[in-house]
Amino acid sequence: MSTATWDQLATRPGSPAELAAALEKTGYLADDGIATAGFLALRMHRPLFCEGEPGTGKTSLAQALAQVLGVPLIRLQCHEGIDATQALYDWDFPRQLLHLRALEAASSGQLDAEAAEASLYSERFLLARPLLRALQESPCVLLVDEVDRADDEFEAFLLEVLSEHAVSVPELGEIRADCPPLAVLTSNRTREVHDALKRRCLYHWLEHPDLAREVAILRSRLPGVSARLAQQVATAVRRLREMELLKPPGVAESLDWAEALMALGRSELDVETAAVTLGAVLKYREDADRAQAAGLAALLAS
Repeated sequence: MSTATWDQLATRPGSPAELAAALEKTGYLADDGIATAGFLALRMHRPLFCEGEPGTGKTSLAQALAQVLGVPLIRLQCHEGIDATQALYDWDFPRQLLHLRALEAASSGQLDAEAAEASLYSERFLLARPLLRALQESPCVLLVDEVDRADDEFEAFLLEVLSEHAVSVPELGEIRADCPPLAVLTSNRTREVHDALKRRCLYHWLEHPDLAREVAILRSRLPGVSARLAQQVATAVRRLREMELLKPPGVAESLDWAEALMALGRSELDVETAAVTLGAVLKYREDADRAQAAGLAALLAS
C-alpha cells in the first residue's frame, strides 16, 4: 500500500489557474469552472461529481487529472446490475483449488483442515477490483464512470466506501487507504443520483464547449487540422446540437469528424463531403435523416 500523500506530489497544482494550464498541456482545455472544481476536489480531499450530457468531457477530465498529477487512473465502469463483488474484490477460485491440491499432495493426506483453509484466503489469492485497487494504490485518480447506470443499493455501498476510504474483507480484516484516492464520479443523468451521494461530493455540471473553445480543442488534439476546417466542423456540430436528435454529438464526435475529413484529404467541409461523412458525427439513422432533411447547406452556412 502506498504511503505517499497528495501534499507530497511534486506536480500538485497550487491554484485553479495552474491546474488549467497543466490540463491544457495534456490536450484538455478546461474553463474556469472545471479548473476550480478540480482544484478544490484535490485540495479539500472530496470526490468530484461531474454531471452533463454525453460527450462533454467528463471522463476525459479524470484521465487528464491523472496525467497532470502523475498518478494511476483506476476506472470503475458502472452498468445495470453491478454489485459490490464486481467493484471491490473476488477470490481466485482456480488458483485456490490448485493450491489446495498441492497442499494435499505435499502432506500425503495428513492435511490440517484449519490451516489449509487459512492459507486459501490470503492476499495472494485476492483479486482486487477497481475500488479495492484504488484504496491499495492511492494516491491515484478513481474514475467511477456513469454512476447513474447503477442501482440504489450499489450507490449506497459506493457512498460508504467514499466516506470511510476503507473496506472490510471478512477473511483478511479492514483494508484502509493511507491516502484517499481522488474520486471523479460521472453521470449522464439517465436517472437522478441520490442526494446523499451528491452531498458527499463537490458538484459540477459540464456543458458542451462554446464555439471558440471547441475550435481550440480540435486544433489542440488534431495539430494538422486547418483553422478553417476546425471552424467549420465546430460550427456544424454546434448547429446539430440545436436539433432534436436522439444523440447530440459531443466533442469526441467533433474530433472524429475532423479526423475523418483530414484522412480524406479535405481542408474544408462542403455539402457533398458532409453527406458521406455524417456517420462520423451522428450515430443514429434517424438523426442523419433529420440532418439531411434540415439541409446540409444550412448546416454549413458561414
